[in-house]
Amino acid sequence: MESPRITVKVIISLFCSYMLLSHYITTSSPALALEDCHFPAIFNFGDSNSDTGGMAAAIYRPPPPSGKTHFHTPAGRFSDGRLIIDFLAKSLGHPFLSAYLDSIGTNLSHGANFATASSTIRLPDPIIPAPGGFSPFTLNIQCSQFLQLKSRSQLIRHRGGIFASLMPKKKYFAKALYTFDIGQNDLPEGFFGNLTVQEVNASVPNIVSTFSANIKKIYDSGGRSFWIHNTGPIGCIPYILVNFPAQKDEVGCAKLYNEVAQYFNHKLKEATVQLRKDLPLAAITYVDIYSVKYSLYKEPQKYGFEQPLVSCCGTGGKYNFNSKTVECGRTVTVNGRQIFADSCKRPYVKVNWDGIHYTDAAAKIIFDKISTGAFSDPPLPLKQACHRSLE
Repeated sequence: MESPRITVKVIISLFCSYMLLSHYITTSSPALALEDCHFPAIFNFGDSNSDTGGMAAAIYRPPPPSGKTHFHTPAGRFSDGRLIIDFLAKSLGHPFLSAYLDSIGTNLSHGANFATASSTIRLPDPIIPAPGGFSPFTLNIQCSQFLQLKSRSQLIRHRGGIFASLMPKKKYFAKALYTFDIGQNDLPEGFFGNLTVQEVNASVPNIVSTFSANIKKIYDSGGRSFWIHNTGPIGCIPYILVNFPAQKDEVGCAKLYNEVAQYFNHKLKEATVQLRKDLPLAAITYVDIYSVKYSLYKEPQKYGFEQPLVSCCGTGGKYNFNSKTVECGRTVTVNGRQIFADSCKRPYVKVNWDGIHYTDAAAKIIFDKISTGAFSDPPLPLKQACHRSLE
């Protein structure tokens, strides 16, 4: 059988078609023209939204039934399972991040997690173990811990021995992804400190300025790729709804407190714009996690959720949350009867786990949405966050 002849005319036609397709792809979606980044390590800074064991190692461990969905045992996370940072690490081909503060079975070769529950950007008042206290590990402290790791890890690698392979390589620090999810506690810290909404708003510029100063510290140490979450709709979590009854919006969230969160996010976004000018070699991605989280409360059925404002683990009241009597996983005696705050039977249909934090199911949906770049500025997917723009 004679082979078909490919004429010059056919070759030219195929070439033209290829060029037209390439032009369409790069002009219709510039991100498709960019190469994916290789992040050999992740260094995370934050609060309980991304704490994978820091608070558990340093002060107190979340009790059962935390961890029941994915780990089937408490795993240092204030959730029934994984957090957004867990999904993020896996998507980049890394194991879950070890907490920097955890000395047991810790592997930091692919990065470290400095986040601890109840952490703030600014130094809070009061600090654990005072009643209602916040974490002593502020963002300033977390960044100091990072700088210590950067220095000491190379001494350990140079020394050799069994611990050398558990430390990140020197070249990883410049190529790593630096992730931030912090600020949510700075706002309630003001509310619980009896500040007015106006006074909390007035504190926001200083909070954001402190955040920017720490980004600059990491940049000066060689960090170049930054992935920054804004804060979520705090007016939708039972922690706020129970303690600060206020006017509700159309989905039942405390409108005034969400407005404070939005003001914080507005100032944070302004800060990222300025940081891009001040740090010309940095790739800074601002992620609107507020919009994604709020959508879970506004359209719960779309994602398979039920009663999004009601926590899964807790006991009592409209929102199944009462921090003054018994928190998730705790037992209290009332009128001679012991009450245990247990998990609901179906955590996978709940947005909120324990009155403050999100469920494994919610975290998975949130990550899937933000990782695409659809909620980012610039609109780059996570795997292209080493680029400064679409160009």
